[in-house]
Amino acid sequence: MHLTRRTLLSGLAASLALPAFAKTAPNDFPALPDAGFDDWVANFRNRAAKKGISGGTLNAAFDNAGFLPGVIDKDRNQAEFTRTLEDYLAITGSDERIKSGRAALQKHRRLLTQIESAYGVEPHVVTAVWGVESFYGTKRGTVPTISALATLAYEGRRGEFFESQLIAALKILQNGDIAPQSMIGGWAGAMGHTQFIPTTYAAFAVDFRGDGRRDIWSDDPTDALASAAHYLAKSGWSYGQPWGYEVQLPRGFDRALAAKMRRRSTADWADLGLRKAGGARLTDHGAGAVIPPDDATGPAFLVFSNYTVITRYNAAQKYVIGVGHLSDRINGGGTLKAAFPPDPSGLRQKDRIDMQKRLTRMGYDTGGTDGVFGPKTRSAIAGFQQSQGLTPDGNPSLDLLSRMR
Repeated sequence: MHLTRRTLLSGLAASLALPAFAKTAPNDFPALPDAGFDDWVANFRNRAAKKGISGGTLNAAFDNAGFLPGVIDKDRNQAEFTRTLEDYLAITGSDERIKSGRAALQKHRRLLTQIESAYGVEPHVVTAVWGVESFYGTKRGTVPTISALATLAYEGRRGEFFESQLIAALKILQNGDIAPQSMIGGWAGAMGHTQFIPTTYAAFAVDFRGDGRRDIWSDDPTDALASAAHYLAKSGWSYGQPWGYEVQLPRGFDRALAAKMRRRSTADWADLGLRKAGGARLTDHGAGAVIPPDDATGPAFLVFSNYTVITRYNAAQKYVIGVGHLSDRINGGGTLKAAFPPDPSGLRQKDRIDMQKRLTRMGYDTGGTDGVFGPKTRSAIAGFQQSQGLTPDGNPSLDLLSRMR
C-alpha cells in the first residue's frame, strides 16, 4: 500500500448486494466535479481500448464514476508512514483485534487447515493478514474501485501504477467476475477480505471451492483467505518458520550493523551479544537482519526470510511487524517486553490510555481508548481544556493528565 506496497493495498470490497455508486462515494469520499478529470477519462478510454477493453465495459464502468479528492488525501497520509511503531502496533495489535483474531481462527479453523494443507501457510498467519487488512472482513471498504483508481491515475503522482491497476480492474469487470456497481473497496483500489489490488487478483486469486468464480468480495471469506495464502506461498513462505522475534541488543550496539537490513547468521548475532527479549539464547532460523528501535529504547527485532515474504504484501516495515506481531498474539504469544519511550509530551502509552478513559468518563468522545491520539482525542482534550479555562489547543501533557485525576 504503499505503495510502498508492491502488490496489495488497504481498502475494502463489497458484496453483490451493495447499492450502486450513484455519483457520490459513501462516507468520506464524495465525488466532486473536475473538468480535468473528465478530459483524462476521455483520453484514457482510447488507451484502454488498445488494451482490449470493450466500449461496453468502459461505458458500464464509468457511467457512475467520479473524481474523489478524498483518496488523494488518504494517499498522502498512510498510517504506515504517519504513525509511530508504537501507535501502529496499538492499532493492529489491540486487545480487541487479538481477541477477534483468535475467535476468527477458531470459527474458520477447518477452512484454514485446508488452506494450510494446500499452500503451506499457517492458519494464524493468514488470520493475521485478514485482521490487519479488513479486521476479519468487517471493514472491507466503501469506495468505488473504478473511481478511486481513476482519480489516483489522473492525479499523477504514481499515475502509471494506478492506470495499470485501473486496466486490470476493467478486465475483471469484462470477465464478469463482479458487476461495476458492486466493485467497492478501499481508497487505493484494494478489494475483498484480504485487500487484493486488481493485478494481484489477476495473478494470485484462486477459486478454492471450484465453483467457477474467484470470489474475494462476498461475505464468505473462503476464496479471499485461500488467495492470500497462495500469494504468500508463491512469494516464498517457509512453513514452520517465524517472521522474526523480539531481541535485546547489547549495550552500545553499533546501529551500523543493522544498516540496509544486512543479514548475518544467528551465530554471528549471538557473538555480537544479542539475546532474545528476556535473555534467552537466540534460536536459529537462518540468516537474519536486525531492526533496532527508533530511539535509544524500545523493542528491537531479529527478522528472517518470512519477514521478506510479508513485504511482498506490503513493504512498509511497520506493516510487516504489525502482521507478524498480531500472528504471534493470535497464536498465543505474549506482549512485547521492551517499553517504548515517552512521546514528545512526556506520556507513555499507559498514560495516553488513562487520559482517554478519563475523558470518556467525563462525556468526551475520544473515538477509543487504545492510546493512539487521533482527531477525536485531540478534540476531546481541547474540550476539557476549555472547561478548565485553558487554551484549547488539543495538546496533551503530564500536567493536563494530573488535572484529570
